[in-house]
Amino acid sequence: MAAGVGKTVRMLDEARVELEAGRDVVIGLLETHGREETARRAEGLEQLPRRRLTYRGTTFEDLDVPAVLVRAPELCLIDELAHTNAPGLERAKRYEDIEVIRDAGIDVLSTMNVQHLESLNDTIAELSGVRVRETVPDSVLQRADEIVLVDVTPEALLDRLRAGKVYPLERIDTALNNFFRVENLSALRETALRQVAEDVEERRFTVDEPLGTREERVAAGAPQAVGERLLALVEPYPGAQRLVRRAWRSSQRLSAPLDLLWVAPPGGPADEEQERALHALRQLGSVLGSALLVEEGEDVAQTVARVAEERGITYVLMGASRPARGLARLREPLPQRIVRLAPGVDVRIVADRARLRANREIRT
Repeated sequence: MAAGVGKTVRMLDEARVELEAGRDVVIGLLETHGREETARRAEGLEQLPRRRLTYRGTTFEDLDVPAVLVRAPELCLIDELAHTNAPGLERAKRYEDIEVIRDAGIDVLSTMNVQHLESLNDTIAELSGVRVRETVPDSVLQRADEIVLVDVTPEALLDRLRAGKVYPLERIDTALNNFFRVENLSALRETALRQVAEDVEERRFTVDEPLGTREERVAAGAPQAVGERLLALVEPYPGAQRLVRRAWRSSQRLSAPLDLLWVAPPGGPADEEQERALHALRQLGSVLGSALLVEEGEDVAQTVARVAEERGITYVLMGASRPARGLARLREPLPQRIVRLAPGVDVRIVADRARLRANREIRT
């Protein structure tokens, strides 16, 4: 749920068990953050040197992927899955390095906090007031063979923090007054527990499928149940990313595919700002495994209804509309028009919780 719960220590303890069982174990990269207990747990385990490189006059140290591949252990420990690599390395993110190492037949143990999961980025920001910039695509977590939740109570974690076991003494007061408030930690813990529970349920469902994966069942000609298919109606502005993440998590709970749709006015994006926002939406969709569809049309509701029919959409998610002004107040609202033009399709208005939280803070 947060830094300091003991993820790295747990990883090192599991590695020691594997080593005693006869497996070839190596530490590819370890982040102790100056914690003596973590450093002690690594004693007796082989560690590979870090890769050093200079970029624009600054020297960086990071995971040495070529050295891991040459050493070729059975199991490699690589801390901090969501880490952004130093400039000049072959890949931008550490999880991409880990994919290369796994493709070489090397097992990997890694660590991450729940706030680094891409689809939870907005939820965590709403809970904690802190926007996490380093994220991991949910697909990376889904490809893991096993997920272990390292859990402590918020009170126990705060005791560790006050004892100087998480951050240096000069950072403790700042942490206690910001991210490490008990209400934040309780919410993060609940989020982590829910995430792992959803993963367990998904794995149970997959194991219980009698004919293998859904793709295998389709190839075998097995009868398919009528399933859901979601469509998120977006616009190219930064706040739309919140809607995409919420829609993606809904799609995961329903085990349903998700498409993104922008109904563009004739001529496409109006300016460079819209172009940038559209590019960011396309990138986020790619990370989450959802296609962004851009359809030009004068009538948003008619375009949504047409796309819904063509793609078998059963569920449309959209943000709250801006208040209508003037004669526009007399027109039929967009959600009602979609419901009328696309019978059989459910429409859900996704609330902007960040705005709600801001309004509450203003009132208080």
